[in-house]
Amino acid sequence: MLLAEDETDLLLFPPLRSCWALRGQPAYVPLSGRNARRVIFGALNLRTGHRLLLPREHQRAVDFQAFLRFVHNQYRGWRVTWLLDEDSSHTALSSQQLAERLSMKLIWLPKRSPELNPLDHLWGHGKDVICANRQYETIESQVARFIDYITSLSNTDALRKAGILSGGFWLANVMSKDFCGPA
Repeated sequence: MLLAEDETDLLLFPPLRSCWALRGQPAYVPLSGRNARRVIFGALNLRTGHRLLLPREHQRAVDFQAFLRFVHNQYRGWRVTWLLDEDSSHTALSSQQLAERLSMKLIWLPKRSPELNPLDHLWGHGKDVICANRQYETIESQVARFIDYITSLSNTDALRKAGILSGGFWLANVMSKDFCGPA
């Protein structure tokens, strides 16, 4: 099973994607004055579109390891191959050792190439729909809405929004190999 893995930050202050105001007048953007942050760890099955998401307060090695365990429990008995970037939480020796103990293979994306990770495209879509131009009362309510939205997408819609179903998806030939059988 080939999974793309990535994290995204959700901030209580909204990213502004669009706004209007009278010509010559500043736009009014209400903010609460306090900010908060959560990290969403995500895995996307590149064949089926199935998604697993885990919110955490930080993006440290222990948080990534919690996500490895979470995915392992969901896909127990399957060979899991991860496609991921070289974030320090991923490359930490303890993370790599845990992946090996869980019989998970790690495939590293080239440095500074987020466009190659399908989850980056899915995150952007979710943030445009759920987070942009909105101030939530709490970071927890924003995280819940974001996760609900991403998981409510059909598997086909998730694959489409991640760019996997496009004719030029860069991993199309690799995905024809056997990554998806039981261990």
